[in-house]
Amino acid sequence: MEKQPMYYGTYLGLDKVLDAQHPVSFQPGNEPAHDEMLFIIIHQAYELWFKQILFELDYITGVFSKEKINDNSEDMNLVRHRLHRIIHILQLLNKQVEVLDTMTPLDFLEFRNLLTPSSGFQSKQFRLIEARLGLELDNRHHKDYYKRTNEGGFTQNDYQHITDTEEKPHLLTLVNNWLERIPFFREDFWQGYVSKSSNGKHHPFWNDYRAVYAAGLTEREKNKIHEFDLVFFEDNASGFSEEQISALKTSFSPTALRSALFIMLYRDFPLFQTSYQVLDALIEIDHLMSNWRHKHLIMVRRMIGMRVGTGNTSGAGYLEGALNKHYVYRDLSGLSTYLIERKKLPALPEALIRNLGFQL
Repeated sequence: MEKQPMYYGTYLGLDKVLDAQHPVSFQPGNEPAHDEMLFIIIHQAYELWFKQILFELDYITGVFSKEKINDNSEDMNLVRHRLHRIIHILQLLNKQVEVLDTMTPLDFLEFRNLLTPSSGFQSKQFRLIEARLGLELDNRHHKDYYKRTNEGGFTQNDYQHITDTEEKPHLLTLVNNWLERIPFFREDFWQGYVSKSSNGKHHPFWNDYRAVYAAGLTEREKNKIHEFDLVFFEDNASGFSEEQISALKTSFSPTALRSALFIMLYRDFPLFQTSYQVLDALIEIDHLMSNWRHKHLIMVRRMIGMRVGTGNTSGAGYLEGALNKHYVYRDLSGLSTYLIERKKLPALPEALIRNLGFQL
């Protein structure tokens, strides 16, 4: 049988894609709502981009799952590249809200009640993206919403898929493990380093860094040095209360946060550029996810005010809670709290500089 030449529409499956829009309001007995077509296409486009994000995360988590990551291989460069691709996709998704905003509240009301009890809350792919990035169930706003298969919840199959994904190591855990393995503070790298700090119980570098950081705090910021000790060394000598400790609790280990801060401080070294850009990309993804939630919240307030969502959530109230709570890489962005001026950075020892090509 002769092979048929490749055809554009066949390759893209356009027969299926372009026949996948079936407005409920167009069905017999309903009044056709013109903007329901836009509503469907916008959300289908979201789901296609979510699929691409998950595809990129497959590769990224695969690299970070390795016991060792070779700095001289293409792995980390491709991780950086694919994280940046996710950033561009999220920027596009944020812009896409503006197209949906061309629909007015009255336009939406023409078909909104026909959608009940379906809801964007039921987007399995979005939940998978959040879970794979590192948003854990216990850190979700109204976490009981996420574990239900009743009306407005997930199908049993989707529920199980999400649950299975949540039980696997997510990107935050894998990045934490990678940061813990980074060997910047091996003893042989610091031979000949002369500490300028006469006091301290940690590595000489961190004793010096702590002293510079403390000296740069204003009178109103003096308590930050105790936060520094707690976050980076789990030292609670200042006697923080359980409530204060809980507020300062991080998703990353102290060892991982020290490595992340070190990368940010010395990112001008060529070896650190890729690692720094990876960390910065994770922070940017977190911010763009937050921006998307904020745009969604504003849109929902504009469309339905404070009415209950179609999926039986509290609507705008739920979205506002998720916006404030669903940050994944807050610990990384929070490292800016503990930076010092570049000109005051401790000089690295020659032994470390000579080994900056060490394979992690």
